[in-house]
Amino acid sequence: MPTPPPQLHGPAFESDPHPAYRWLREHSPVHRVDLPGGAWAWIVTRHADAKAVLSDPDMLKSPHAGNEAWRRAGLGLPHDHRPSLMLSMVNTDAPDHTRLRRTAGAAFTPRRVRTLVERAEAVTAELLDRVTAGGAGEADLVRDLAYPLPIAIICDLLGVPEADRAEFHRRAAVIDSSSYEEVAAIAATTDWFDSYLGSLVDARLAAPSDDLLGDLVRAHGRGEMSRDEVTSAAFLLLVAGHETTVALIGNLFHLLLAHPRELERLRADRGLVAPAIEEALRMESPLQNATWRFPRRATTVGGVVLEAGEPVLVSLLAAGRDPDRYEDADSFIPERGGSHLSFGHGAHFCIGAQLARMEAKVAVDAVLDRLPGLRPAAEGQELDWWPSMIMHGLFALPVRFDPR
Repeated sequence: MPTPPPQLHGPAFESDPHPAYRWLREHSPVHRVDLPGGAWAWIVTRHADAKAVLSDPDMLKSPHAGNEAWRRAGLGLPHDHRPSLMLSMVNTDAPDHTRLRRTAGAAFTPRRVRTLVERAEAVTAELLDRVTAGGAGEADLVRDLAYPLPIAIICDLLGVPEADRAEFHRRAAVIDSSSYEEVAAIAATTDWFDSYLGSLVDARLAAPSDDLLGDLVRAHGRGEMSRDEVTSAAFLLLVAGHETTVALIGNLFHLLLAHPRELERLRADRGLVAPAIEEALRMESPLQNATWRFPRRATTVGGVVLEAGEPVLVSLLAAGRDPDRYEDADSFIPERGGSHLSFGHGAHFCIGAQLARMEAKVAVDAVLDRLPGLRPAAEGQELDWWPSMIMHGLFALPVRFDPR
């Protein structure tokens, strides 16, 4: 009697999804899974199939391309697909996607990126000052570093006033930590961001600014973006630019703590930090599944026929450990570095990938410098992971270190 398919939800799956994805790669590499609200989707788990889907221009991103069951279920962010928050690059196809990506990419000027590196280093130093000040030798690397660092950078990018940042931080946490079933909480949060981001745009229209949001508002003034596309781009920066970096930093430290010998190798040889980040992206992708895609027409993936409009999730977490692509795929080998799909592939490759890598490197270098003897707070500690079909990250990562 064949083994039944594994569950792709619940605490056991969230704490260690890799056995389930291993089963799918071996037995059902393009697998149909039920979703909340009566919807369902195909999950693609093998690396070759994943790369093919991600690069296929006929795999559409617009929610309007989804079939009726998916649209009726109201999945994704925001649930109601309001134009003021959903008209971003991640939800559009060419030619609109090409136009929006070109405009947003132009806002990441070399001067701004240099400023962000300096700002990330300053924020990280301030955060670790707080960690080390009491002399207790205890910290939570998610709460104390992985979470506040990216939110500070995103707030700087968008020009969020200091007085508003605590509320901005609190609201972002709802999106990070909520499951699909928590519709009311997510709807209230997206309502708040809809209103708040609109007020920031109004402020830039009244008084131009030198932040990224100011650049987008000027693009709106030149007729290159609609107002809804500006607020949607800001919302995408918040969700994609914040959530993924929180998860990347937390997952990287989780791997290093689980491999203390490799942690010490990085401490001794900082040239290993950059490839170790790539290895962490491969093994514990901050995106469990890439955001929704919908075939323009019937197509075959991994021997399975997908009809037009059927929702497709590409499992980046599964693809990253495909033994047909990576030798010794379940082993953490920092110097492996190399390519992976965790930032996507093709036209929708993550526009903020270098920013996320920069923040992760700043965080790791600073922790290696300032937290000697880094180790888990308790042997065999159980960690709490986000209950999300899209994201893969930790709520907390308690550690101990040797106070100086």
